[in-house]
Amino acid sequence: MKAAHIAPFFATLKAANPEPATELEYTSVFELLVAVLLSAQATDVGVNKATRRLFPVANTPQAILALGNERLCEYIRTIGLYRSKARHLLETCRMLVELHGGEVPRTREALEALPGVGRKTANVVLNVAFGQPTMAVDTHIFRVGNRTGLARGKTPLAVELQLLKRVPPAYAVDAHHWLILHGRYVCQARKPLCWKCQVAPYCDFRPKTPAPG
Repeated sequence: MKAAHIAPFFATLKAANPEPATELEYTSVFELLVAVLLSAQATDVGVNKATRRLFPVANTPQAILALGNERLCEYIRTIGLYRSKARHLLETCRMLVELHGGEVPRTREALEALPGVGRKTANVVLNVAFGQPTMAVDTHIFRVGNRTGLARGKTPLAVELQLLKRVPPAYAVDAHHWLILHGRYVCQARKPLCWKCQVAPYCDFRPKTPAPG
């Protein structure tokens, strides 16, 4: 993607969705952390179904710890890899209580030290909860970045670093939301919906997918 096309690309996405947001449901920073931790290799829809049952019962580190492993597993068993995620979540809650007074830390280093919290999860929390201009590169953003030419790279980190360089500051805080939603609903993996894509004029992907029929 040409440098001159990047600002209008994001301006178009912003015009269509001025206030993008994660589709994970949460009411606190801790709930957000839990939801993102559970979302690895799972859909937001699936995570939301589980947390709608879990959060009314336990939505603090102390309450999750009080549930224990088996009861926690009962709430999240519909999510893929739920047993390992339960172990990570319980250990994360223990560290939050013992090291951070039960609060979610605001630094990348402290977040990534939590079990089950990798760079992508930390980026989501830093961005959504604390307003930092981070780029949480999931499969959607990785695909959109490479396909459009906005940020090419062979690894999620390479794409993230390209985005940090190329996304204009005015769009940096919301950029990862726009890109995720665009990849989820328009620039889909098997067959991108190019005929209905508002940012197609700025995209390097060729040939564009024609409308069906």
